[in-house]
Amino acid sequence: MSDSSKSSAVRAIDRINLRLSPAMFEAIDDARSSRPGNVSRNTWIAEAIEEKLVRDVQFGRQDPDWKRHA
Repeated sequence: MSDSSKSSAVRAIDRINLRLSPAMFEAIDDARSSRPGNVSRNTWIAEAIEEKLVRDVQFGRQDPDWKRHA
């Protein structure tokens, strides 16, 4: 499929592939198990992404010229 035929629109809910090390999965599962109730990996990861986005906006990091390792 050529780049021109790919849609750049994101659906209301879309799937992605995410590669994480076994150690990262273990850390996520440890964090999930410390919470009350049953929190799925997907929910935990989505919450972590949302928290990161809020922090980046709060500290002005949404600027494309901002460099994390500057």
